[in-house]
Parts: sequence; C-alpha cells; structure tokens
Amino acid sequence: MTGLVETKVWDSGWIQVKIPLPFSLKWVNSYLIPEDGTGYTVIDPGLHTDEALAAWDEAFLKHGITIEQIKRIVLTHQHPDHYGLAGYFQERTGAPVYISERSHAYTQRLWGDNSTYSEELRAHFAIHGMPDELTLDIKNNLDGFVRRVSPQPDVTYLEAGETIQLGGMEWQLIDAPGHAFGQLCFYEPSNGYMLCGDQVLPHITPNISFNPGEEEDPLGCFLKSLDELSDYEVKLAFPGHREPFTDFANRIIEIKQHHERRLNKMWEILRVPSSAFELCEQSFGGHLRTNPHNLRFAMSETIAHLHYLEKRGKIIRTGTMDTVMFRTAE
Repeated sequence: MTGLVETKVWDSGWIQVKIPLPFSLKWVNSYLIPEDGTGYTVIDPGLHTDEALAAWDEAFLKHGITIEQIKRIVLTHQHPDHYGLAGYFQERTGAPVYISERSHAYTQRLWGDNSTYSEELRAHFAIHGMPDELTLDIKNNLDGFVRRVSPQPDVTYLEAGETIQLGGMEWQLIDAPGHAFGQLCFYEPSNGYMLCGDQVLPHITPNISFNPGEEEDPLGCFLKSLDELSDYEVKLAFPGHREPFTDFANRIIEIKQHHERRLNKMWEILRVPSSAFELCEQSFGGHLRTNPHNLRFAMSETIAHLHYLEKRGKIIRTGTMDTVMFRTAE
C-alpha cells in the first residue's frame, strides 16, 4: 500500500513524517532525527491507529529505515496525537521515552487505570450549560482515546531549563504552558532551530483549554509563554502541525492578536448574561453539536477565555452553583 504518508527531508537531515489523524487536523508532524549513524530519535510519533502504523511502515520503507533503528522517543507534550504511539514504539524497540513529569502526570489522569477524568469533564461542562446528551457524546468520544494511546510507555523525565542532545546538537528545554501544561519547546541557538510542539503553529491557533480540577489560568500562561518565546532568535521552527516555517516572531504576534480579538468579542456578547455553552455556540457555531471532538475543544477554549476575563475583573459570575452564568463587570 502506498500514498498513505507524505515525508520531507530537511537540510539538517531531519525527516518530517506527516502521520494521519482521524479528525480535522489531518496529520501530526513526527520528526526522525539521525543520531551519528547509531539510529534515530523520533519526535512525537502520533496517534495509535491502523492508519498511523501503515503510514509509519511506508515512511520507513521509503527512507530505508527499520523500526529497530529507533533508539529514542522524545515527546513535546502529552496530547494523544503526539503521545499515542510512544508505548507501541517502545515495545517494538526497547527505546526510552522522554517527556516532562507534568505531561506524564496528565496522561495518567486521563488514561490511568482509575481515571475519572471523562466524568469530571462531563460534570464541568454541564454546570456551564451544555445539554446532557452532548456531554455524554463528549464523554464517549474521550473514553475512545484510551485504545489510541495504549500501550502506555515507561518514561524518563525531562525538565525545563535542562539541555538535551538531538542530532549532534545541544538543545535548550523551554517550559511552554497553556496549550498543554508540561509541554516543552526545544531550542538550538547555533542554527536558530525551534521544535515548538503545538505552542506556535502556522495558519492555525493552538487550542487553549481550561480543564476541571486545575487552578491555573491557561490563556494567561499561554500568552506569557508567547512573550518569552518571542525573545528567541528563531530561523526555522518545526511545529507539531502544518509546515515548518521561518516567520516565528510575527506568527507569535498574530496569535496574540487573535486571542485579543476573541476576548473583546466575548466581552461585548456578555453585556447580556450568558452561559459558557451559549457563548461557545455564538463563537464557534452550533454545527459542532454533531462533532463531539471539536465541541470539546471549543467549549474548553471558551471557558479558558472566560476564566482569563474573570481573573482580570472584566466579567463576573452569576447564576447558581448548578448553572453558572457570566456577564460583564461594567
């Protein structure tokens, strides 16, 4: 079988492998990094699906690589489209899997043996106005990811502030929260390379979700991270989705402007009190009712923006503990 995967070899010798995804993002970028003739490091191997495995088989064949040449698996963050095949690759190769401690803790919260996360999320969305039948669809969709991240790997922790050798170069590990707490970006100063995971993406904006049980301000943390990343001189960024790109600093400005526009629009809408679900549908459209995967992202991002506005005194909560509403504070 051919035509399942698109790959590209960059000047550095890195191989970009577009691993297919069964949702609107279409693919996730995995990167094969040659390690001085000893094998390869794979960055973010993708979701565990039959289509992804077939794409990997084709990519290996196309570039004359065997899976046994994978000597190390490095994960930028814990989301299933990046993390899902890590355990499968580890079983096949014995390669160590590297991830931050906080990212790994999140995988266990979602997919550990005693996980209650999908029920927590369902209750969280319900008090914010989402109808029961939609919260059930989201729970079932989320539960379906367990098989797509299994088997789960034994991991070794990475920590922001440390360095790591990749492809014969020394990379700085940078904390990059907001899209995923625990996410790491990897920066190589001599060439100006940035492995940016999903923190800075060309053409699309990373999802920023507020998760039940977390006290942080995800959008505030994300915007602060963007400010920190803008200080790095980046000549080529390798993102988790879409194509590697050169205009890193300007893309950060565009993403910040996107969120400023959304916050202003939400504030205007909330001159009339609204639930998060009502605001979600006004912002993203009612058509998402038939797509629980995208509805979960849209609802979580709506709540993240509301949380940001609330922490800064721009809006206040009304309603009851069972049905939360919001309105402007002015």
